[in-house]
Amino acid sequence: MKAEQRVGLFVDIQNLYYTARNVYNARVNFNTVLKDAVGDRPLVRAIAYGIKADMPEEQTFFDALKKAGFEVKLKELQSFYGGAKKGDWDVGIVMDIIKLNAKLDTVVLASGDGDYIPLLEYLQTQGQRVELVSFGKSTSSKMRELVDYHLDLDSDPRKYLMPIRNRNGKR
Repeated sequence: MKAEQRVGLFVDIQNLYYTARNVYNARVNFNTVLKDAVGDRPLVRAIAYGIKADMPEEQTFFDALKKAGFEVKLKELQSFYGGAKKGDWDVGIVMDIIKLNAKLDTVVLASGDGDYIPLLEYLQTQGQRVELVSFGKSTSSKMRELVDYHLDLDSDPRKYLMPIRNRNGKR
């Protein structure tokens, strides 16, 4: 990592959120993720992509992301006939990265979703430095091999995670 590299950080909130919850029963410390992903390099954009699920505490969470320095983009959870629900930002994240690519020296993707492999391959054919922030345990091995650098959140759970507290403030 070089200090002059212009960085864009693109965070798939759902991917990190559900891994932290399901594997560690914890929440991601997005402030620390932002700080460590960017380092001393100039940050051009930090965008966090989320799904509105009408949960009581979600607005507080989205406000905290904004306060930490993220631009927050939200979509409504889609409901389908038969009760199925879906919400993802894959195409939106890909399009934003492609649109901003010329203004960046380094693209940092925060997601372990292997669906992004074609994007990462494309960026590298364009000479782009590509970095990954994810939980290694739930990240596509091909993604880890492909990128120029991988910040594995599993490497220091105390640093990158916060305990989930119930309404009484207990863990």
